[in-house]
Amino acid sequence: MTDKNPQEGNIFEDVKDEVVGIAKGGAKHPGTKPVLTGAAVGAVTGALLPVVTWPFGLIAGVGVAIYSRVKK
Repeated sequence: MTDKNPQEGNIFEDVKDEVVGIAKGGAKHPGTKPVLTGAAVGAVTGALLPVVTWPFGLIAGVGVAIYSRVKK
């Protein structure tokens, strides 16, 4: 039995809405700057670590930035 609050949205729907909003709004969307910052930090971190590469770090940085933005 799940006691999920009906007012809690599905995290995947929230992420999809955020990505669509960023895609439509471009640089004017309030989520664009934090997501691009997360991508840059992830790419630099991926380039510095010997095991992962910068594309993996970039994707991870975007994921963390969008997740933290949606959870707020």
